[in-house]
Amino acid sequence: MAHVVIIGAGLGGVPCAYQMKKSLGAAHRVTLIGSSPFFEFTPSNPWIAVGWRDRERTRVAMRAPLAAHGIDWFEQPVTAIDAERNVVTLSDGHTVAYDYLVITTGPQLAFEDVPGSGPEGFTESVCTQAHAVRAWEKYQQFVQQPGPIVIGALPGASCFGPAYEFVMIVDADLRRRKLRDRVPITFVTSEPYIGHLGLGGVGDSKGLLEAELRQRHIKWITNAKVSPVSDGAMTVLEHDEEGKVKHEHQLAFRFAMLLPAFKGVAAVAAVPGLCNPRGFVLIDQNQRSPKYRNIFSAGVCVAIAPVEPTPVPTGAPKTGYMIESMVTAICANIAAELAGRPAEARATWNAVCLADFGDTGAAFVALPQIPPRNVTWTKVGKWVHLGKIAFEKYFLRKVRSGSITPVYERYVLKALGIHTLKDTQS
Repeated sequence: MAHVVIIGAGLGGVPCAYQMKKSLGAAHRVTLIGSSPFFEFTPSNPWIAVGWRDRERTRVAMRAPLAAHGIDWFEQPVTAIDAERNVVTLSDGHTVAYDYLVITTGPQLAFEDVPGSGPEGFTESVCTQAHAVRAWEKYQQFVQQPGPIVIGALPGASCFGPAYEFVMIVDADLRRRKLRDRVPITFVTSEPYIGHLGLGGVGDSKGLLEAELRQRHIKWITNAKVSPVSDGAMTVLEHDEEGKVKHEHQLAFRFAMLLPAFKGVAAVAAVPGLCNPRGFVLIDQNQRSPKYRNIFSAGVCVAIAPVEPTPVPTGAPKTGYMIESMVTAICANIAAELAGRPAEARATWNAVCLADFGDTGAAFVALPQIPPRNVTWTKVGKWVHLGKIAFEKYFLRKVRSGSITPVYERYVLKALGIHTLKDTQS
């Protein structure tokens, strides 16, 4: 009997555990390790931060559903990985031996790159549910005494979608409260242009998102590098195409949300030869570590080079559909090896995204995610906003039932009116 251990119980780890157990059956053991008792639906965090969602509605206690599918479960962080001895150590000192290890930890948030940023400084975040709950607490104080808002992404960020979503959602929420006329909003991003998204743009994402920001009277600064943040103020250095500072902005704020750059979590980054200098897991075309042949990885924690050089550093995002494809490849490869077959499955690395704008939204399809592409496809409308709400319910229901994969192929593409990825080519 082989033992497959999966570290990280998020958008990659939970689907991986269910699919792995389904693929391997009772002949092999599957263990999932998460840092908390819950699966948390990260895409709901911008809604939590303005009070549109309660935290309890967007998470699932995992012990019972995992047990129902014969999956072992540990609710504590991994503090060390001994890749030579095939053992992981948990925070209480307990060790878990493995035959195969799947790393789906997500990132560590590098707020320390910009002093004064993050929940321990003077800006908020929607990267985790705990951060979103804190942001909601600060936002409730803000609406009692409105003033300037700054929202965006810090240098080195790779996940820009939630920043665009949050600035639009805040705009919609303030209009509902009849406070929008009292709140100047500035969008600050390290992207070279609006709609770059770390992807070199998707179709006319530049024109689409600029139009949305203009319609909502939201100013923006691109090629922006935020310097140390203080209480209620930040300096933003705007760069030209050659990376030289062309303007220094002094921005006051009463509320700010800035997404950070990511890096690898400490226990993973410490494994010799496993990661790049930033701590992201190095993988081959089969999602496998080139050095440790029994270690696979998927999701935000894998190393992907930036799409292109930018004046201010940006990274490439790992979207939900892309992560799902990585997980499917890993499960197929481990099952193949255990059956004595070559591990040849590859992820497709396509991007299918629903971006909520509070009262409307945008859908993006990029095949593949990293250009040059065979297909780029975008649509805008209120149906995207409604579709993302429905997708949240659908995804959480699948987590509770244990029948989660492939959710993007079955739901998101259907919501877009695309029955298969081939349909986008017509």
